[in-house]
Amino acid sequence: MEVEIKLRLPDAAAHRRLSTYLLPRLRRTHAQRNLFFDAAARTLAAATAALRVRLYGPDDLAPTRAVLALKRRPRLVAGVSRVEEIEEPLDPALALACADDPARLGGVDSPIVRLVADEYGVGGDAAPFVCLGGFRNTRAVYELGEEDGEGAGLVLELDETRFDFGTSYELECETAEPDRVKAVLERLLTVAGVPYEYSRSNKFGCFMAGKLLP
Repeated sequence: MEVEIKLRLPDAAAHRRLSTYLLPRLRRTHAQRNLFFDAAARTLAAATAALRVRLYGPDDLAPTRAVLALKRRPRLVAGVSRVEEIEEPLDPALALACADDPARLGGVDSPIVRLVADEYGVGGDAAPFVCLGGFRNTRAVYELGEEDGEGAGLVLELDETRFDFGTSYELECETAEPDRVKAVLERLLTVAGVPYEYSRSNKFGCFMAGKLLP
């Protein structure tokens, strides 16, 4: 079970303000391309599941790495996200091949692909994979230090997510102590003068809705 704090920022100005405030704590930045796969009948989506291939790197033709993930049964309440997640590495060249020919994903030797076939009946000849499309994300990763008090050691991810229909901004932090960490992040944003609200929808939900959601 993945547990994350998700706080939505209202606009690019808030994102810039928080980026500037956190800059001394910046550890790395990832360029991500996220693609989603399902049957033509949207079998996985109907079961509140999402199968994602994430490609890393600024060059679409030469990603530095790729990750296959299955996320299921998401819950997002008061800015705390809980979702069943399984991840495994995927060869970047194979990931590109599956993006070009989605049905090929069904033949990949993968525990996740086998699970999707066994539990949902998706990926075989009767219900081959199709690519639903996706979105791009720039993720800045920060680590809080001793000067941040009880937040020391927390790893924060600040996302700028670009959909075909708009851009959203979100601060995330994976944690086993959601109540404590949410309070830490809320204090940090208040000190930084950055407006926020609790996220009420995840990125995949926005993508499937075709519009920005709260």
